[in-house]
Amino acid sequence: MRFIPLRLWILAILSGVLQVLPFPIAGPVPAWRTAFCWVALTPLLLALTGKDTHGLPLRAYQGAVLGYVSGFVWYLGNCYWVYETMHLYGGIAKPAAAGILVLFCLYLGLYHALFGTLIVSFRSAQLWKHSLGVQGALLLSPFAWVAVELARARITGFPWDQLGITQVDNLLLTRIAPIAGSYGLSFAIVAVNALWLARITLKPRRFTRLALALSCIGIILLYVYLLRLVQPQIHEGTEATATLLQENLKVGAEVASSEPLLSQNDMLRAFSELSLFPPNGGECNGIPEMYGTRCKGSDAPQQSTDADAARMMQATDLIVWPEAPTMFQENNPEFRMSMSRLARAANAPVIVGNIGIEADRDAARGYDLHNSADFIQPDGNFAGRYDKMHLVPFGEYVPYKKLFFFAGKLLDDVGDLDPGTRRSVFTTGGHSIGTFICYESVFGDEVRQYAEIGADVLVNISDDGWYGDTSAAWEHLNMVRMRAIENHRWVLRATNTGVTAAIDPYGRVVASAPRHTRTSLHVGFNYEQDVTFYSAHGDLFAYLCALIAVVGLGLGLLRKLAQE
Repeated sequence: MRFIPLRLWILAILSGVLQVLPFPIAGPVPAWRTAFCWVALTPLLLALTGKDTHGLPLRAYQGAVLGYVSGFVWYLGNCYWVYETMHLYGGIAKPAAAGILVLFCLYLGLYHALFGTLIVSFRSAQLWKHSLGVQGALLLSPFAWVAVELARARITGFPWDQLGITQVDNLLLTRIAPIAGSYGLSFAIVAVNALWLARITLKPRRFTRLALALSCIGIILLYVYLLRLVQPQIHEGTEATATLLQENLKVGAEVASSEPLLSQNDMLRAFSELSLFPPNGGECNGIPEMYGTRCKGSDAPQQSTDADAARMMQATDLIVWPEAPTMFQENNPEFRMSMSRLARAANAPVIVGNIGIEADRDAARGYDLHNSADFIQPDGNFAGRYDKMHLVPFGEYVPYKKLFFFAGKLLDDVGDLDPGTRRSVFTTGGHSIGTFICYESVFGDEVRQYAEIGADVLVNISDDGWYGDTSAAWEHLNMVRMRAIENHRWVLRATNTGVTAAIDPYGRVVASAPRHTRTSLHVGFNYEQDVTFYSAHGDLFAYLCALIAVVGLGLGLLRKLAQE
């Protein structure tokens, strides 16, 4: 029988471990660790283009198995926070939480299995009577990887941590993102991984080796020079300001073991004061907890009198409250009155996360529930509402609920929200604001639609308290930063527990608030009107890669059928 040699198993597992390293693990990822992405897939590609115990090329199912093992290891290391979220914040017992994590990895590992199948199929493909072989498979590997990333986004709706996100701080490589999105960066990274294994045949000359060595050195020096050359300047001045609230409320099972919660009226009062009177200091000059980031000391906001209110209040063009477990309901009179009062006091529009309720005769309960963001004009009028369109499966709704009848009461605590039906922008003072909520930030093709329909600044509200101190909060931040780059827009991000930040069009965190602190952040930003190629056309590059991958797979299948 034909078996997979032990060394190929080791290479696949090694690749899975290496793929974990360029991403955040327990905090913001240091720059040196992001370099692992340039070699992380090389062991897997070496395994997939290897031979079995009989010295023959691997079969498709063997490639799928090797890819599956690598993918399982990667998801286990990259998404370990699923266990923390389920156990610490979801209140699920440790064995069950661990079981959910394993099932999660087994399920999503299938995408790496698909990648393995494609590479092995490419190797056996034939074009114009010539077999593509190992070199052809390596040449097509970037197309296969991007196709698989696209499938993750479109089929299961979980494009978490695409490979290109690792280079969000690479100001040279991210120039690709406004054209091809993060998929373009993934393509470049996989191409370099494949290049390490490519065989380039040159006629031996006297100075061949010296020329190759000098060429490599020249490429590295040119890269470093261009990286320094393309660094855009930090914005010295901004045309508008925003106040971003960080509520720092406990979530899930954590609430039961914490101090008594504030009443909704107390929350409205406390959060309104923080919005009007941001604390002195407390601002970080970059990503909090990152080496080299400095955070100023802050003074807790004090109760202010009418006499000094004018002196302490900071003028702002926008106030943003995050998605959080406040359970503010849009139709609650106290909530509406408080929000209107805040907008009038600040003479600024307010965006606030809340629960939207809408009558619906066709719904079983007679109404729809939405995870929403309300928009209040400076005169206090509620002028619009955006309802989250991409809900979190098994968090905000249960997909195909009838199929999970065997789960009994396990799914009783899962939210039962209804998705929104359309994207819209909020308009004020001649400018348009596009707002996306939490999990929607991982879908580049969805966020870019706001820029396409006229938003000149983006707002992201989120509750990352469910992640605790795991890697997920930092991974989420990096994906939001990539959305800023793809669309060349400022992103104003207000979160419940952090990271609350202002992100410029190059993906840099210009200012942020320390995590796990109840505070507000007063930041500057600019409006941008240009529409990038990616904003206008979306995942066109990714679909092109998918088409090429399908053609390569088809050629492999045709040859196999011809041989049979």
